[in-house]
Amino acid sequence: MTQIAGWTELDDRAVAYARALAMDAVQKVGNGHPGTAMALAPVAYNLFQRHLVHDPADPSWLGRDRFILSCGHSSMTLYTQLFFSGYGLEMQDIQSFRTWGSLTPGHPEYGHTAGVEMTTGPLGAGVATSVGFAMAARYERGLLDPDAPAGTSIFDHSIWVICSDGDLQEGVSGEASSLAGTQALGNLNVIYDDNRISIEGDTHVSFTEDVAARYRAYGWHVQEVPALSDGNVDLISLDKAMIAAKAELTKPSLIRMHSTIAWPAPKARGTAKSHGSALGDEEIAATKLELGLNPDEKFAMPDDVFAHVRAVKERGAAKHKEWDGKFAQWQNANPERAALLKRLVSRELPDGWEDALPIFEAGKDVATRNASGHVINAIAKVLPEFWGGSADLADSNMTTIEGGNSFLPASSVMKNADPYGRIIHFGIREHAMGSILNGITLSGLTRAFGGTFLMFSDYMRPAVRLAALMDIPTTFVWTHDSIGVGEDGPTHQPIEHFAALRAIPNFHVIRPADANETAACWLEILKRNKPAGILLSRQALPTLPSNSAGVAKGAYAVKPVTNPKVSIIATGSEVSVALKAAEILEKDGIATQVVSAPCLEWFAEQDASYRESLLPKSSIKVSIEAGVAQGWREYVGDSGIIISLDHFGAS
Repeated sequence: MTQIAGWTELDDRAVAYARALAMDAVQKVGNGHPGTAMALAPVAYNLFQRHLVHDPADPSWLGRDRFILSCGHSSMTLYTQLFFSGYGLEMQDIQSFRTWGSLTPGHPEYGHTAGVEMTTGPLGAGVATSVGFAMAARYERGLLDPDAPAGTSIFDHSIWVICSDGDLQEGVSGEASSLAGTQALGNLNVIYDDNRISIEGDTHVSFTEDVAARYRAYGWHVQEVPALSDGNVDLISLDKAMIAAKAELTKPSLIRMHSTIAWPAPKARGTAKSHGSALGDEEIAATKLELGLNPDEKFAMPDDVFAHVRAVKERGAAKHKEWDGKFAQWQNANPERAALLKRLVSRELPDGWEDALPIFEAGKDVATRNASGHVINAIAKVLPEFWGGSADLADSNMTTIEGGNSFLPASSVMKNADPYGRIIHFGIREHAMGSILNGITLSGLTRAFGGTFLMFSDYMRPAVRLAALMDIPTTFVWTHDSIGVGEDGPTHQPIEHFAALRAIPNFHVIRPADANETAACWLEILKRNKPAGILLSRQALPTLPSNSAGVAKGAYAVKPVTNPKVSIIATGSEVSVALKAAEILEKDGIATQVVSAPCLEWFAEQDASYRESLLPKSSIKVSIEAGVAQGWREYVGDSGIIISLDHFGAS
């Protein structure tokens, strides 16, 4: 029996059955990743039963800890604990693992299965996103309970992560972990399952660095937990390390835990095959004998074991009730902050907040990045939950909230450092920035943005795609959105990026034509609560009269004409080009309508009659955009004209 205070023989049996469920679920469907789930069964069980603050009856409870399974391929590690804990998964869901329509898909999916805090599977994303969760926890505390001593606020909570060798090989995890050290995120605890196995075998064919030393260099609190002599996880030492990690409030914690994949399978343990393949009936039967289980039983769960593991639901409810009492006291003592929290939880915006948005004088040339900067600061004055920054390009992206102070720990010696500051310095880490923004958004209470040049959205694409996949309202700010970027040349001139970003389902690509459209686009971004990227110009553009209603529809006639002979549709900086072209055409007696289309995704939502009014079938349709032609044929038709840029720019 494992010698941990309060641990009983029923806990040992629960872990054994968890390992068996991992084998049975993968074997039934014929595919999956049983080995890591088998090895991690005691780790996840100990976390959910003893360390994680959670209430399975209320997966969105504000006072809960967050758990992220970064190695999402080992999804049975999470599903088993959600089943044990009573999050709504039952045995039939485990039996339906990786099948169509089930609550237990191959990788955990946010919004699909209760208790899943984020969609994981792309390795490294969970580790990086967890940094955003941890940063958000500190900022939210600053909004709601800034004066409470460290570790005493009802809004303090821990972020727990289990990750794999593969997660720490991906560059995004290193980017984010470096920033986590700088931010001294003592609420972040990562358990690294160092089993030295990946699909190609022993990870030492490509991964031999001293990970513990690397994380110490990042400024993390690092503990090592060697495996037992038989290869099993040393749960006693791990439990002590987890307690120490929770007690460390000034640094993020990494527990490097050594394990044997597929333990205790007689033949499959320690093999690459067990990483991603069913073990087979013979090996499963032999493993169940090793575990002291009946080899003939499949998906077994004795009543006494089940009752024991489900008791965590009662303990969670008790913790929640205790928290509710403290929350009531906080509400009474902080009525204004309580009102703010109520608004933040409901994702409502304060009455009249739109009045704060600037209106720009028509006829004056303004770069949309500059207009966005003015809008960001106007929004910040009325929305305390609005914060963000840039990947070391704030002065170019215009993403600085004036007087907002730098989001940095109290221990920082940097100028304007403030643990609750509104300006995030992501450093030159675009991919990590995207993942961290997702974590902040998933945390639920605040609205964050992050900026870089549009060219470098390529570095962020996995995080952008995950935002769209999870349908979360992360906002990406991308400036220098065309070839009009000065002398930098083709390396900094986005050509294919409009089309590439529009190819991501459920993602809103927004390219305003001028300063007033920029303000209207920000208004719509905040109202819609959807994943979005706003693309902004470096160069100054003519300011047009404000038309928020038209912008909200995704496209509108910026130069309307009755029965046009030609209809030109353009985005961003090319709208002013289209207007000049229309002047020339009309001098020749050709009636020309010009349509500004700041967001084609919003335009696609409109009914057919509205779309026809802007691009009548009877007119010759022309699109103008300084990017590749891909996507525009849908709007101009077979006989239409696409004016595009289908080669790289030039210096």
